[in-house]
Parts: sequence; C-alpha cells; structure tokens
Amino acid sequence: MSPAQTASWRNAPSAEELERRNTVGINLETVTDVTSVDFPGHYPGEDLTFSLDRFRAGLSVKFHQNESMNASFSLMGIDASLANAFRRILIAEIPTLAIENVFIENNTSVIQDEVLAHRLGLIPFDGGREGLQDFLKWHKKPEPGEDPYAGCFDWNTVRLELNVTCTVNPNAAPDEQDPRKAFSNAHVYAKDIVFVPIGKQVEYFNGEDAIAPVNPDILIAKLRPRQTINLSMHMHKGIGADHSKFSPVATASYRLMPTIKILKPILGSDAEKFAKCFPEGVIGLEEVTAKEAKQAGSGYEGHAGEKKAVVKDPMKDTVSRECLRHAEFEGKVKLGRRRDHFIFSIESTGQWDSDELFMESVKHMKLKCKKLEQQVINMAR
Repeated sequence: MSPAQTASWRNAPSAEELERRNTVGINLETVTDVTSVDFPGHYPGEDLTFSLDRFRAGLSVKFHQNESMNASFSLMGIDASLANAFRRILIAEIPTLAIENVFIENNTSVIQDEVLAHRLGLIPFDGGREGLQDFLKWHKKPEPGEDPYAGCFDWNTVRLELNVTCTVNPNAAPDEQDPRKAFSNAHVYAKDIVFVPIGKQVEYFNGEDAIAPVNPDILIAKLRPRQTINLSMHMHKGIGADHSKFSPVATASYRLMPTIKILKPILGSDAEKFAKCFPEGVIGLEEVTAKEAKQAGSGYEGHAGEKKAVVKDPMKDTVSRECLRHAEFEGKVKLGRRRDHFIFSIESTGQWDSDELFMESVKHMKLKCKKLEQQVINMAR
C-alpha cells in the first residue's frame, strides 16, 4: 500500500459518519443535507476521487417484484444524476411500435376523424419479440407532397385495418335497453383491429406472435345502427421523445429509500398512535421482553410485557412526516432518506418486459458514453 493510500485509509470516516453523510434529513418543516458530498476536496485528508473499483464495490441491484408488466427494484450505490438518466432513457429513448398514420375511408360515428385517429394512436400493441426488436427498422417520413406509401415496406411498416358496422340484433328482446344486446357492434374495441401482414412479416408475426393490442378490451368508439368505421392504419417505430405513444413505459419512476430511527422508546398507547402515523406495515408492535426490561439505561426498565414500537419495513413508508406533528414523539424519532438508494418502479406498456426495459436503458447509456468518449478523443486531437 502506497503512503497516499495509507493516509487515505487512516482518514477513512466511520460507518456512522458515512451513514450521516449519505442521509437526507427530513424535519418538521425543512429538508436538510440534500447535496452530495462525495467528491474530491470536500473533506480534507480524504481521497474521494472516482474509481471503478469503488463504484463496483458500492453498486448493487435487488429486485422486489419482477413480472412481465411490472418491476420494482432497488438500485444502490449510484448518484441521482445517473438514476435520473436511466429514468429519462426509459421514458423517451427506447423504441416501440405504434400507429402513426390513419387512412379513414368512412367514419359516420359521432367521433371526429382526428379524435378517432388520436385514440387509435394511443393503443399499445404487442407481437413477436424477434420481429419487433430485430426485423422492423426505422421508417423515413415522406417529404411534404410525397406519396405516403412510397417509403413503406414490410421491414418498416405494419398495416392494420378496422372495419366495423353497427346493425340491429334481430334476436334481441323488443324492450331491450342494453345497446350491446340490442345491436351488433354497438361498441368498437381494440380487439376489432385486424393485423394485415405483408412480405416477410408472415414469418415473424404469426400465431401467438401476431401483432395485436396488449389489452383487447380498450373501448375505441360507440356506434348505433347504420353507423360505420372503415379505415386502415400504418404502424412505425418511434421513440417517446417524438410522441408519448411511442414510450415503452406507462410509468417509470424512482424514490429514495426512507430511513426511520427510533431514538427513544415509544411504549403503550403512544406506540399504537405512532404506528398509525405511517402506512400499514411500516411500524410494528412488539412486547418488551424481560431481558430488555432489566437492562439499565435501555428506557424499558419496568415495562416488561408492554407494547413497543419497532421499525418493520421502512420501504413502505411515504415520508409523510405525520409523526413529527405530535408533541409526544418529539426527540424520539428521526426521519430521513438514503441518498444513494433508489427504489425504481417500471410499468411496461407491453412490447418490452419490464426488467428488459432497464437493461435496454443501460445499453443506451453505454452507447452515449462511447459517443462522448470518442468526441473527447477527437477534441484532444
């Protein structure tokens, strides 16, 4: 170990000091220590220069929920700027397939053409992973006045059709009041949209892999007898930065890990009231053991068998600060949030699995870093 490393090791802060530095203070009316302090020169005698080894040692990922449409995980050991970069990439830079052009041949419903086209564009679709992510490429928008079909091919355009006409149901009762029973096709749903494969799309999108709405029961319009909707649609790849319909996530958010420290014992009825100040499951009630009641200075002397408040699951906390508003808890509890512990929540719209989305955001971040690195090299030359 070099002399500089030895000096840095001797000046290393204690675990308690590191925890204090890494905690955002939540007080009754203020929030303190919101700025990161882990950079060179902030603490004299400490070497806080960035290193890959330190980054790898501090980084960890823990999944709490991992389903195809929903994922929740903790991302620990990174800065807020990096966590927010992942969030922004998830929302705006991962490509998906959505309806871009709607060609209406006949629309006698009460919904205006532009409103109908907008509703169709927001319907999320799913299909074979290989076709969506590898086969389909970007579509170049036509110039003003150019034929919209000129640049459409099987590898960049997906065609859909919607042809529905409402008619009277001859088998319905004469006094039937429910239009879904009195008429046929009274409600137009996403499941009524028909995928029309062209070219090699038949190889990639067939059977269970066919392109179809993620939720077939999305209501598009309501019709009455002799009203009809006949139209065709073109789907293209896009990103959320262009339009929210291309965003692969319904929600992509994160929050800091709450910390709750009980500084002094909270017993009896106060413990029950304290538990009600938090969401269910955050604070638990346990009985004071005989051993705890015998320990001098523990605060539990003579309270054997009484209920005490204990922190059960701080992750469920929403940091409402309700407990700080009651005088009986003053000086007994300290609230905070861990600065480098981000609890991510990702809800996919269907084209990507929720855990795949995060890995894809990491790939995009790596590409950005490589481009920046090359630009810096070119500048240095």
